[in-house]
Amino acid sequence: MPEKSAKGIDRRDLIMASIATVGSAAAVAVNAGAANAQGAATPLGNPASGTVYTGDVIEGKKVVSALDVNDLEPGKKHRLYFQGVEMPTGQHWYVSVTVAKGAKPGKRGVLTSGVHGDEMSSVHTVQTVMNQLDPAQMSGTVMAVTDVSRPALESMQRRWPNQGRGIDLIDMNREWPGNENGATAPSRHAGVLFKRLLRPNADFAIDFHTGTTGFEVTAFNIGGMDVPEVKAMVELYPVGQIFDNHVYPGVLHNAFMDAGIPSFTPEIGAARVLDPEMISLFVEGTMNVLKHHGIVAGPMGRTGKDVTVFVGNSAYPILATAGGLVEHLVKLNDKVEAGQKVAIQRNSFGEVIAEYTSGVAGEITGQRSDAMSEPGNPLVFILFNKPGPKDVQVYPE
Repeated sequence: MPEKSAKGIDRRDLIMASIATVGSAAAVAVNAGAANAQGAATPLGNPASGTVYTGDVIEGKKVVSALDVNDLEPGKKHRLYFQGVEMPTGQHWYVSVTVAKGAKPGKRGVLTSGVHGDEMSSVHTVQTVMNQLDPAQMSGTVMAVTDVSRPALESMQRRWPNQGRGIDLIDMNREWPGNENGATAPSRHAGVLFKRLLRPNADFAIDFHTGTTGFEVTAFNIGGMDVPEVKAMVELYPVGQIFDNHVYPGVLHNAFMDAGIPSFTPEIGAARVLDPEMISLFVEGTMNVLKHHGIVAGPMGRTGKDVTVFVGNSAYPILATAGGLVEHLVKLNDKVEAGQKVAIQRNSFGEVIAEYTSGVAGEITGQRSDAMSEPGNPLVFILFNKPGPKDVQVYPE
């Protein structure tokens, strides 16, 4: 049981705070030596720049521990590995970095995916955009990181399998902007990536996601429409829904926003699969964003003006109250009314044991795709407009 001191501090929290303090002090001492070693490696890059090459090469690609895209040769695509956090063995997790450096100066965009390891359509969307870019015809830079949470991707699971204090699964999209001296590997990894790779190279950023394993979502964008720069980008996608909400603290696009960098999150269907139809919509929208910022020339593709867009500011969750087989009575993007039945659940005998109705009028934005459910699992999310102040929302990104 937790033990409280006279000041009400949880004993475990006090221990963890002490560990963090000692760890930070130790890091200062260790990093002093590391800085000297890093200084020795600096001549491999530009001594006056923020780019640091480690001297390592993986699969013919140079490794960096810090990157400033201004140091890269214009008019070319550059493929690098970024040195992320250390594993328990002392080796590093590396993430893939592709930079399309335009022949002319301009805005810098950052595209990320793989923050959750089971989200394949988001990875493919970013890869497809990058494959369409011709740096010789560009003004500005687009940097892509497609495998942010490498250990989660290796096992195609949502959360980072952390080993620091026994086996633990940590959602990396609650860790940003991270802490280079944090208590967990995902926190340290987020801190290193955000400080040394992502934030320094972004004038705007897009963090791509899908639904999670067992829960499918439709095509929609999440962002704060009260921010003009975000609203302008989000409306350039020919997708049917916009979730106008700043959602959780700790998600990557909010870390960018807190740093003054306009950012939002596209959601692209189901986890663990590629959805070519949805992917094409987000590729088209992202190319529109690059044209909007003057990085790529050419006419705009389809935008939100060419489709019927439903904008909601809240997500209404319907949770299972029993275990059993779930039968949905509505589909993604369907409009529903308050009181409308949206799902039923049967036991092993085929008897109906639960019926689920919507508490709001809105559109279906997510549904459980696993046929079986236990109590407490999300079954349906309904996008709707809530009058008054908006809450921090739960949603299946």
